[in-house]
Amino acid sequence: MKKGIYAGLLMSWIAFQANAAGYYVKNIEVNGLQRVEKETVLAYLNLKQNRNISQDELDNSFKNLYATGLFSDIDFDVSDKNTLKINVKENPIIGKRAFDGNDKIADRTLESEVQLGPRSIYDKAKVQQDVQRILDVYRKTGRYAVTVEPKIIEREDNRVDLIYEIDEGTAAKIDKINFIGNTHYSNSDLRDEIMSRESRWYRFFSSADEYDAEKMDYDKEMLRRFYTTHGYADFNVESAVAELSDDNKSFILTFTVDEGPRYEVRNINIISQVEGVNTDRLYKDVEFSKGDWYNSEDVEKSISAMTERLGKKGFAFVDVVTDLNRDVVDGKGKVDVTFIVNESERMFVNRINITGNDRTMDEVIRREFRIDEGDALNISKLRDSRRNIENLNYFSKVDMQTDVISDNKVNINTVVEEKSTGYFNVGVGYSTTNGALVRAGIVENNFRGKGQELGFNVGVSEKNKDYSISFTEPYFLGRRLSAGIDLFMEDQDYEDEASYDTRTIGGRTRFGWKYTDRLYHFVRYNLSENEIKNVKDYASEFVKAEEGKATTSSVGQTLVYDKRDSSVNPKEGYYVSLGHDISGLGGDTKYNKFDVKLSKFYTVFDHYTFRFFANGGYIAGYGGKDVRMSDRYYLGGANMRGFESAGIGARDRRTGDALGGNWMVYSGTELTFPIGLDELGVKGRLFWDVGTIGKPDNFDEYKIAYSGLVRQSVGFGFDWLSPMGRINLDFGFPIVKTDYDEKEVFRLNFGTSL
Repeated sequence: MKKGIYAGLLMSWIAFQANAAGYYVKNIEVNGLQRVEKETVLAYLNLKQNRNISQDELDNSFKNLYATGLFSDIDFDVSDKNTLKINVKENPIIGKRAFDGNDKIADRTLESEVQLGPRSIYDKAKVQQDVQRILDVYRKTGRYAVTVEPKIIEREDNRVDLIYEIDEGTAAKIDKINFIGNTHYSNSDLRDEIMSRESRWYRFFSSADEYDAEKMDYDKEMLRRFYTTHGYADFNVESAVAELSDDNKSFILTFTVDEGPRYEVRNINIISQVEGVNTDRLYKDVEFSKGDWYNSEDVEKSISAMTERLGKKGFAFVDVVTDLNRDVVDGKGKVDVTFIVNESERMFVNRINITGNDRTMDEVIRREFRIDEGDALNISKLRDSRRNIENLNYFSKVDMQTDVISDNKVNINTVVEEKSTGYFNVGVGYSTTNGALVRAGIVENNFRGKGQELGFNVGVSEKNKDYSISFTEPYFLGRRLSAGIDLFMEDQDYEDEASYDTRTIGGRTRFGWKYTDRLYHFVRYNLSENEIKNVKDYASEFVKAEEGKATTSSVGQTLVYDKRDSSVNPKEGYYVSLGHDISGLGGDTKYNKFDVKLSKFYTVFDHYTFRFFANGGYIAGYGGKDVRMSDRYYLGGANMRGFESAGIGARDRRTGDALGGNWMVYSGTELTFPIGLDELGVKGRLFWDVGTIGKPDNFDEYKIAYSGLVRQSVGFGFDWLSPMGRINLDFGFPIVKTDYDEKEVFRLNFGTSL
């Protein structure tokens, strides 16, 4: 037993002495080299000939040589006392690198992500790293079932072709979107505010139901914007979680929110820390008033207006910030908004750099900047610029950063990610007015990358056919002036209402501009030909008298003030529209026409929205010309529920044909409220409609039945934002009417846009 222990100790001592003494190397021989020079190998070894080399030095040299990635196999042979033999097998050179199976992501995108390329040295470790990079690229687009298998094809001269075989799989869809903590707004309300959408069969033309981590981050920002523009200044998204299903094919998104109280503006104050600033004038730039709900968007617009005013007064280096003093009493929030004018750092814009816009022209983005090269740097204008670019809706991401290049100069680096701006829509539906209908259209909102809009639309129903082409240039003559042209043709069947059909063919040129973010102005010129045709033998003599064609040449304008919180689903605010058209600049018709529309929205108890509205119109011929039937007003159907389309107004006593009127007033009240089906997007409503219509030209009381009685109707209905589009279903009941008015209790409008 003791002899074995002593023998082991002796062998250990001999090994220790050998390691300490090392190896005497007279020569270093390198075998297996094809492309790599021997001097390159020796440089990495850091070993010298004709000296003793320790085992540690050999180990370190081996590690250094392997770390170069030049060799797939390395062997140090020290069996010869005088010669260190290094046997290597070089890694092959990549001849071609290719991607196979990638339909959804372009080669150039993948090429920018991987490390190894043609003429690179093949390295298994780097290949695996590149595989992971490719997987990450696909997962960012929602494709979690993707697989990537690298394969090599051996060629002559120790070269290989590297091919990444990709099975993209299907994009992971969003199965469900949940919200936790929301009490003031329903889940369906919040789903309407974000980009992500739940997967539905009809979304085959859209990628909105595909999971994207970056899109989910943007959803959080959209929720914040929505709440803070509706009074919830303390709103916060506490968490946003995406749970992947076991089969890697779908996600459940859950947003946990803290709404906080809703704040009403109690006081507005402006304080200046900059000498010479007259704060009294700045109050004119405040976009809201005491008693309004707090609105972060209006606050930002106020800051922008103040900054612009101060800049014109010579205060280039100012920064306007806000301070909110909040109070909550009995669950009701009050907030004092104080604007503070501070002196900012004296910096100037050197260059504005834009990258990522492969398709969109630089000019389209630059014209949305509210700051130019050479201007004083202003953070408020920078925020406005970013918001303007985002509002173009051409980009999925806009990143804007300042880069200080000297003591007083910065570059503004803007990086955008383009998204699809073309839309193909298909519509199917039914209405009680026009019957079954089919509609299709193509719209490109960034035509040729110039920010222009081009659209084609076709609609066909049982009683109506319409075709249109439109083009809009948003910056006409390099100014913030939109200009557009429309060409259209419409066939309308009025057999039921007045025993004739009409065809209208024409075109329109239009211009529009904004005085403010709320105030819009539009002007237009319209040239069209209207034909009354297929007049029945039993038709009214008044209809027969107008059979044939008439050309209309008219100019018009519309002034709009829109202070609604949303144009799609308004809950607060109001809308005013004033229009005027005059016909007679050539053509066969001569008339003056005036239209007005008013709407007021008010929400109580967070979910009950009242809409008060009033519409009016007046048309009168001049120069001895009467107003044609096709240009008159008609009341009933969509604009007076409980009555048929054109069911109210003057009628031929013999035939019952509707003849229309030269003026019209239609108003009422509507209440929209939840009915416990928010998850399905269904809401209920109650309405009260009031309206009346005037006499037509050449009124003859012996031949025409007419009453100026103010008609009234009440009813209830349902509004369903269904998977196939919005469906409106109304039951109307006239409570004030004449004997010859035509009733319509049930009305259904059903359509979709995919």
